Amino acid sequence: MNEYAWLIRREFWENRAIWIVPAAIGAALTLAALFGNVQVPGLSVPDAHVFSGVVLFGFGAAFFVVMNIYATWYLLDCLYAERKDRSVLFWKSLPISDTATVLAKLFTGLIAIPLVYFVAADIATLLMAFIVSVRAHAVLGGSLWHPDLWLQLQVLWLYLIVTVALWFLPFAAYLLVISAWAKRAVTLWSIIPPLSAYLLERWFVGTHWVGTVLRDRALGYLPHAFRDNTGHGAWATAIVGDEPITAPASIWHLLDPVGFLSSPATWIGLTVGIALVMAAIQLRLRCTQT
Repeated sequence: MNEYAWLIRREFWENRAIWIVPAAIGAALTLAALFGNVQVPGLSVPDAHVFSGVVLFGFGAAFFVVMNIYATWYLLDCLYAERKDRSVLFWKSLPISDTATVLAKLFTGLIAIPLVYFVAADIATLLMAFIVSVRAHAVLGGSLWHPDLWLQLQVLWLYLIVTVALWFLPFAAYLLVISAWAKRAVTLWSIIPPLSAYLLERWFVGTHWVGTVLRDRALGYLPHAFRDNTGHGAWATAIVGDEPITAPASIWHLLDPVGFLSSPATWIGLTVGIALVMAAIQLRLRCTQT
């Protein structure tokens, strides 16, 4: 276990953007809250509660989007970069297995990086909420500090980290395979195999199974991880100015961990992901040069 801890520390040492990027986003959004134009029309207490939820969830969504982009780039580059600069020769001279190295990089991309963004988003959101509560209307300022709203934010982030890691494990492992195999142009090589498979199937077989599988995996996360629940107070509408805003009133009725874990698609994806991780380990075991 200590070996994995040091390997993950190594990833943070070699990839400082893991913490620099979320820190920069948090600083930019905090400055925007501090010096930006904060003009919110008068709101009733229920409307202010819904609107404050939109503000806080939107703030976290900005971090989540950037996190996914960076984690994708990290997984695609992490094994390729050490072959490109030949540092892989040094690391292979140490008593560290290829399995431990690949698993540490996978954990960093799927869990460690999201946790860093989670902490950064929490700190930045706290600062933003304090600034807005001072500058904005008193009703809105009070709604930003609703305890249940903050608890929902924490639970939602942690739920997303775990379920996204499980659901998108096949994609993450595939990126590791490309990173361990490609000698150059890793981004291009990550696109060519699925695109070629899709086109060849369409041209020679006339079916679209590959495209359907990729689409269902890429777009199927939300239906599997969340309920399409229109009742039980899960959604609320607020009138801000003259525009209605609909937002989750409570995430407790939207999360569906039992349905997610009992879905065959989840376990099929895990099986495929594990197979691809094993392939990445084998490729790193054999490839020591670019």
